[in-house]
Amino acid sequence: MFEMFNLAFMTNAFIATLIIGILLSYFGVHVVGRGIVFVDLALGQISSLGVAIAAYLGTGTTWIPIVATLVGAFLLSLIKIKDTRLKQEAIIGIIYAICSAVTVLLISKAAHGDSAIQEVLFGNILAVSWDQITTLAIVFGLLGLVHVIFRKQFFALTKKYEENRGDEVGLFDFWNFLFYISIGLAIVFAVEIGGVIPIFSYLIIPSVCGIMISKSRVVVIISAIMLSILGGFLGLNLSFHYDFPAGSSIVAMLGLLFILVSAYNLVSSSEEKTLNSPEETEIA
Repeated sequence: MFEMFNLAFMTNAFIATLIIGILLSYFGVHVVGRGIVFVDLALGQISSLGVAIAAYLGTGTTWIPIVATLVGAFLLSLIKIKDTRLKQEAIIGIIYAICSAVTVLLISKAAHGDSAIQEVLFGNILAVSWDQITTLAIVFGLLGLVHVIFRKQFFALTKKYEENRGDEVGLFDFWNFLFYISIGLAIVFAVEIGGVIPIFSYLIIPSVCGIMISKSRVVVIISAIMLSILGGFLGLNLSFHYDFPAGSSIVAMLGLLFILVSAYNLVSSSEEKTLNSPEETEIA
């Protein structure tokens, strides 16, 4: 199972998944708690749109995706729905669909367009360089530090959304803005390495699993981080031993962990109901 570490590129890939998984699974706890699951998918697609624009223009491969993602994060943080018939996710879903379509249109004009689209969706983590890992570690380390220092403010805001008090958040809330910017920066650097779908999976699947495992916030975060690490490790092993694409393998293994945790949650819930149900008494 550990033979893959004999290859330098597999070791680099695992280190990258380790860094990505730890921070994104933590961010996912906030994302799921706020009920904005589509936000990370939309931001990932906006980042990919920036990559497609840069490729189409033949310039700005570094700064255009960053600017596009930060602008997208800022605009998404301002979305406020007054009509009760509409949900924020619906608007974000529309943004995702439009960005996806424009990305495909631009990439289709590039040489090897089909393979380029595949790389945008699932990335090419096996080709990650040590320079990319270093940059990723610095950016993610700084973002993680910000969230550790201001964790009370971020969790207080997330709690409002969990309690359906999101309308108390003003049009421009500094902590809400900072959250969107931080998750936007994380996604733009992660998508460059991992692709849109694996990054979306890292954000959502471990955090959902953590929530199903425990009601304790600390346990949820620790569980999400551990599951993200395990999913990355198992996914890379699957790719290494059976020559499957790495990004798809990681998503598949995270999906398998989700199924196992769901089964555990179902069994635990059934046992709890049985224990808590009043005993039937026979009438003599």
